[in-house]
Amino acid sequence: MATPQDEVVLRLESGGGMVHSYGLASSQLARIRQAGVPLTVCIDKVAASGGYMMACIGEKIISAPFAILGSIGVVAQLPNVHRLLKKHDIDFEVLTAGEYKRTLTVFGENTEKGREKFQEDLETTHELFKGFVARYRPQLDIDQIATGEVWLGLAALEKQLVDELRTSDEYLAERVKSAELFHLHYAEKKTLQERVGLAGSVALDRFVLNWLSRLNQQRFW
Repeated sequence: MATPQDEVVLRLESGGGMVHSYGLASSQLARIRQAGVPLTVCIDKVAASGGYMMACIGEKIISAPFAILGSIGVVAQLPNVHRLLKKHDIDFEVLTAGEYKRTLTVFGENTEKGREKFQEDLETTHELFKGFVARYRPQLDIDQIATGEVWLGLAALEKQLVDELRTSDEYLAERVKSAELFHLHYAEKKTLQERVGLAGSVALDRFVLNWLSRLNQQRFW
């Protein structure tokens, strides 16, 4: 229903997460741009890593002065308990077909070759991330800002990560003077079992809280 005469304003708050999830979310936002509909992204608290991947698609990015932005980098970490297992004479076997089917593992013994391949994959993902941001924000010095660092809105404006400093409320209050404003949100429909389970969980929480409250009162008196 939206046309190039309309505007989509997205209130975005995210510290990032898995590459594939945020890649999909960013692709969905890109559809708005491809349809020729103006997209404005407002960040009141945080848009970092995958969050900024989504934000950079906006034709205009508005940030609160002390919102956190950036973190254009890639990180992966996992524990390894191989030595603990070895200490207790516990064997763990990993069978794979394909040289790099498993590079690093939590239970097995990691090799230097596996670490190098894992690091190579991270670097490849980082380059794709940088290229994606640079495509939508060509005014950025991408090598300067794609270091994994984060900045507050005031500094982010200087580095051109954002276009304007104000809160989403301020922006919407200004826009409503000259445009009709509609609030849209996505609500996932729950099954009967999920609704019953949620109601049961809420009832249990209330029961426990009431019980603890009474117990504390008894102790206090």
